[in-house]
Amino acid sequence: MQITTLFSPGDACAKHIRSLMRDAQERLDICVFTISDNDIADSIKDAFDRGLNVRIVTDNFKMWDEGSDIKSLFDHGIEVKIDQTDYHMHHKFMVVDGHTVLTGSYNWTRSAAQFNHENIISFTDRQVSQKFSAEFEKLWKECVGMEDN
Repeated sequence: MQITTLFSPGDACAKHIRSLMRDAQERLDICVFTISDNDIADSIKDAFDRGLNVRIVTDNFKMWDEGSDIKSLFDHGIEVKIDQTDYHMHHKFMVVDGHTVLTGSYNWTRSAAQFNHENIISFTDRQVSQKFSAEFEKLWKECVGMEDN
């Protein structure tokens, strides 16, 4: 199993996220608290434009923050579902093509890359990726489509 572990501040985490998106062949299931890093948002749009099935689950409180890219991603045609609870959907993970998982404390924000001490780890493991995929599907069913907001 190949494991990649990276830390911020610095651009290594964001570059790795974008690299996984660029190398994806079929789908990206993204479950993140917030997205405000425009380069990551552009990589998501590029993956969608290449024909990948892209789905995003995010937090209802963070999606309207100044600088949030969530509406832009939705307007681009990407399926977005929103947590509607009074609590935070605080996950930060992505499942690539059903077998590669990226997770960690790293927020998909410019501040994470520039200032914060955060981390990501990515790896390919069928059993673990199935668990992350199951959690994504559970949230996908529980959350509300952005078009309903």
